[in-house]
Amino acid sequence: MVSLTALWLAIVISAIIVFIVSSVIYTLLGYHGNDFIKLPAEDQVMTALRGFQIPPGDYAMPYATGMQEQKTREYIEKRNRGPVAFLTVLPSGLGMVKSMVLWFCYTLLCGILTGYITGRALGPNAGFWAVFRFSGSAALACYAVALLQNSIWYGRSWRATATSMFDGVIYALFTAVTFGLLWP
Repeated sequence: MVSLTALWLAIVISAIIVFIVSSVIYTLLGYHGNDFIKLPAEDQVMTALRGFQIPPGDYAMPYATGMQEQKTREYIEKRNRGPVAFLTVLPSGLGMVKSMVLWFCYTLLCGILTGYITGRALGPNAGFWAVFRFSGSAALACYAVALLQNSIWYGRSWRATATSMFDGVIYALFTAVTFGLLWP
């Protein structure tokens, strides 16, 4: 067994590498350009929604307070009439700094979880490929597998989820190599 304190360097370095790799993917490779599509009559929809002054948050249309309401004729009619949507409203003028800080914190959390799982499974002086296998599997669960629920429950396009999962595979590989090289 290897403690998390013995893995701090691998955790921090893997988080930094994933942060840099993700920045390269999003800024230079451009394959996430189609993750979202333009809403028809975007300007009119934005103008209409702006008038409601909707506070930032996650919304569902139609909305039901529970299972009983979902069974009512009114709710079923609303759902059948549509549109049916999940809507996330962000603060206007949202900057990237907060998201980037949170993303880096997330990469650190993934590194900690990867270190914890791998450190419990393997002892000091474990071989590169054993560390690679355990740390890569743990990082893959953090960065890729967890994304499936977005398409399953929230209707996110399977293409967008698959593309993000592909990124997760890349992040997991970089994490696994980092842990393999820096294993005590």
